[in-house]
Amino acid sequence: MDENYRPHAIEEKVQRLWEETRAFEVTEDPSKEKFYCLSMFPYPSGRLHMGHVRNYSIGDAIARYQRMLGKNVLQPMGWDAFGLPAENAAAKHGIHPAKWTYENIEYMKGQLKRLGFAYDWKREIATCDPGYYKWEQWFFTRLFDKGLAYRKMATVNWDPVDQTVLANEQVIDGRGWRSGAPVERREIPQWFLKITAYAEELLQDLDQLEGWPERVKTMQRNWIGKSVGVEMQFPLEGGDESITIFTTRPDTVMGVTYLALSPEHPLALKAAETHPELKAFIEACKKSAVAEADLATMEKKGCPTGLYAVHPIRGDKVPVWVANFVLMEYGSGAVMAVPAHDQRDWEFAKKYGLPIKQVIAPKPGSDVECDLEQGAFTAKGVLIDSGPFTGLTSEEAFEAVARWLESHGYGHRKVQYRLRDWGVSRQRYWGAPIPILYLEDGTPIPVPEDQLPVALPLDVTLDGVHSPLKTDPNFYEVTLPDGRRAKRETDTFDTFMESSWYFTRFTCPDYAAGMVDKEKADYWLPVDQYVGGIEHAILHLLYARFYHKLMRDHGLVSCDEPFRNLLTQGMVLKDGAKMSKSKGNVVDPEELIGKYGADTVRLFILFAAPPEQSLEWSDSGVEGAFRFLKRLWRQVAAFVNGAGDVAALDKAALTPAQKELRRQIHQTIAKVSDAMNRRYTFNTAIAANMELLNALAKFEDDSPQGRAVKREGLEAIVLMLAPIVPHICHELWQALGHEDMVIDAPWPKVDESALVQDTIELVVQVNGKLRGRIQMPADADREAVEKAALAEPNVQRFIEGRTVRKIIVVPGRLVNVVVG
Repeated sequence: MDENYRPHAIEEKVQRLWEETRAFEVTEDPSKEKFYCLSMFPYPSGRLHMGHVRNYSIGDAIARYQRMLGKNVLQPMGWDAFGLPAENAAAKHGIHPAKWTYENIEYMKGQLKRLGFAYDWKREIATCDPGYYKWEQWFFTRLFDKGLAYRKMATVNWDPVDQTVLANEQVIDGRGWRSGAPVERREIPQWFLKITAYAEELLQDLDQLEGWPERVKTMQRNWIGKSVGVEMQFPLEGGDESITIFTTRPDTVMGVTYLALSPEHPLALKAAETHPELKAFIEACKKSAVAEADLATMEKKGCPTGLYAVHPIRGDKVPVWVANFVLMEYGSGAVMAVPAHDQRDWEFAKKYGLPIKQVIAPKPGSDVECDLEQGAFTAKGVLIDSGPFTGLTSEEAFEAVARWLESHGYGHRKVQYRLRDWGVSRQRYWGAPIPILYLEDGTPIPVPEDQLPVALPLDVTLDGVHSPLKTDPNFYEVTLPDGRRAKRETDTFDTFMESSWYFTRFTCPDYAAGMVDKEKADYWLPVDQYVGGIEHAILHLLYARFYHKLMRDHGLVSCDEPFRNLLTQGMVLKDGAKMSKSKGNVVDPEELIGKYGADTVRLFILFAAPPEQSLEWSDSGVEGAFRFLKRLWRQVAAFVNGAGDVAALDKAALTPAQKELRRQIHQTIAKVSDAMNRRYTFNTAIAANMELLNALAKFEDDSPQGRAVKREGLEAIVLMLAPIVPHICHELWQALGHEDMVIDAPWPKVDESALVQDTIELVVQVNGKLRGRIQMPADADREAVEKAALAEPNVQRFIEGRTVRKIIVVPGRLVNVVVG
C-alpha cells in the first residue's frame, strides 16, 4: 500500500466508482425502514459558498450514517431556480435568465459532485422546468375553485427600482433589501393563498414537532400570533357608520381617549377628500413603508381627521386620528388608544397633547409602580375610575366588559391571528406564470388543465425594469375555444411557491400522470431529517407546512406535517463576521478542494463546531484536518505493510494491555454512535476518533492477537469516519482487506463484554490529599480495597506513626484514609 495520501487521485477514483455503480440511487422498499434526508436546495447563484458546504456536509453525514444502520436512504438534490437575481444578472450581463440559471446549475452540480455528496441525481429538479411548475399551476387552479386562492386589491411595499412587491421582511429601514431604493406603498391587485384558514392547525401542530428546535417553533407561534380578545364598535358621531377595533385588553376600555386609523383605512381616505392636511399626511405615509418590526422604535406621527366616535360604554366623544403606526393589514386597521396603559399610545398622546386617563392601578400589596409621567403602566391590575367595572381585577374585567358589549350589541369575544394571507403575486418575469385568464368583463377563470403548463416564454428581451410578459401580446392575448377573448395574468408566482412542495416531488420526479405519485410520496414522507439555515424559520418553513396541508386535504399526501426533524445549522464566520463578497472575507471551496481534497474540507467543516453553532473559519484548522487524514492514512499503511500475522480475535486470550485497548475501541464506538445518532455532534465524534487513533499509534504489540486488536481499532475508525470523509475511508476499507464498498458496510456495534473492566484504578487520599493510586480487581470487596490502600508505599509514608481513625471508600473511584 502506498504510504503517501493522495487525495485527488483517490477522490476521482471513488466518485467515478459511485457513479458507475449508481451507488446512491434508491427505490421504494417496504421491507426496509426508510430515511428521507434533505438539505434545503440552493439557489443557483453561480458558485457554492462555505454556507452551502456546511449545510450539505451535515446532511450527507447524516444520510450516510443512516445508510450504515441498514435503512433505505433517500437524499435528493435540486435547484430553487426562479427569482429576481437571475433577472438582475440578465440585465447586467446581457444574458437570458434561463441561460444564466442553467449554466450556474451545471457548474454548481459539478462542485457538489467533487465534494462527494451521496445524492440520488436521477431525482434532480430545477423549479424553472415547465414539467415541474406545471403541477404547481394545476394545483393553484384547484385552490382557486375551492376559494383558497383569490385576488383582491392590496396595499403593498413597492420597490420602484426592482419594479416588484416586497414582503415586510424585505424592507430594511424603509428601503428595498436588494435595490436599496426607498420603498413606496401602493394598492394593486394581488393573488393570495388563504393560509389564515389553517392558522389554528398550523399553531396546534407545532406540538407534534418534537424534533424541531424550540426556538424555531417559538418564532412560528409568534408569527401566527394567536390573540384572544374582544371585537367592538365605536359608532361615528352623527352617522350610521362605526369603527371596528379588536383589543386583547378590554379591561382598559374606560381609558380610551382617542382612536387611531391606518393611513389606508377607508374612513381616513374619505376624510382626506375634504381635508388637505390629512391628504398630504396620508401621501407622505405611502412613501415610507413600515415593517411591523419597526413600529415600536419609529417616530410616531399623526393627523386629526376631524371625525369623532362615541365611546360605547361612557357615551362621550373621542377624537379620531390617522397614525403612521397603525397598519391596515393587521386587524381592522383601527385601534382604540389607551395612552395610560399602552406605551405606543402614550408616546403619541404626549406628542400631540391628548388626554391620558388612568383606569388600571397596581394590585394591593404589589411592588409594581405606576408613574404616568415616565411612561404607560402596561401591567394588569385593578380597575379604577371605570364606572360599573371599578374594583374588578383585569382578569375579571375581561369577562365583565365582554358580557356588557355583547348584551348591548357593541361587540363580542373573538380569536384573532397576526398571520395574514400569503400574497403570491410577483411583478417580474423569471417565475412560474400564474394560470389565470381574465374575460373581457374582468372575470378571472382558471386556465383549463389541458392547456397547462402555461410556459414562460423564453424569446423575450429584458430591460431590467419591466416584466416583458406585460408588453408581449403573444403571451397575454388569448382566444378561448368558444371564440371569447381573454387576457392572461402577467404576474408570476412568489418563489416560495416552488420551495413549498419540492420535497414531495423528489419522491416521484418523473411522474407524468399528476402532481404526486401518492404511493411513493406516502412511502417517503415525511422528511425524516431536514437541514437548513435559521433564516428560513418562518417564511419557507411555515409556507411549506401550510402547502403540505393543502395537498393533504386534496388527497395528494397522507401525513399532516412535511418535516419530522429539523436541524438549523449556524453561519460560517471569518474574523467574527459572516462570510460575504461585500466584506471581502469569502473562502472559495473550490480552491480548498484543489489544495487539500474534498475530505479535508468536509472534515474541517464538521469538526470546527457543533452544527447549530456558528463556525469560525480557521486556515490552521483546515491544515490540521489535512494532517489528521495523512496520519490516519500512514497508520493504516503501516499496519497493512507491516510484518506479522493477524490472528482471528480471541477475546479469552488477550493480555491486560490488549483488553484495555479493546475497551477503549468499544467505548469510542459507543460515544461516536451516540454523537451521530442522537445529537449529530460530529465534532465530538471526530474528536473521539482522533483520541482512538492516538491510542492505536502508541500500542506497540505485533503479536497475532495484538495485531488483531489493532486491526479492529483501525476498521472501527474507518467505519465511524466514513459518513464524514467517505473517499479516504472507501480506500482504507479496501486496503484493510474488504471487497465491499464502505458505504455498504454496517455501522460498528459495541461489544458490551469489552467494556467490562477486570481491574480498576482507585485514587488513594490521606486526609483528603492525593497520596497514591492502586489497581484492584473490579469485583474486589471493601476489606481488600482498604488493605491495598494502606499498603501503598507512598500512603505508608503519610500514615506512619499516626492513628487511622476512619477509612472512606467511594466504590470505583477513591479511598480516603483519615488519620489523627
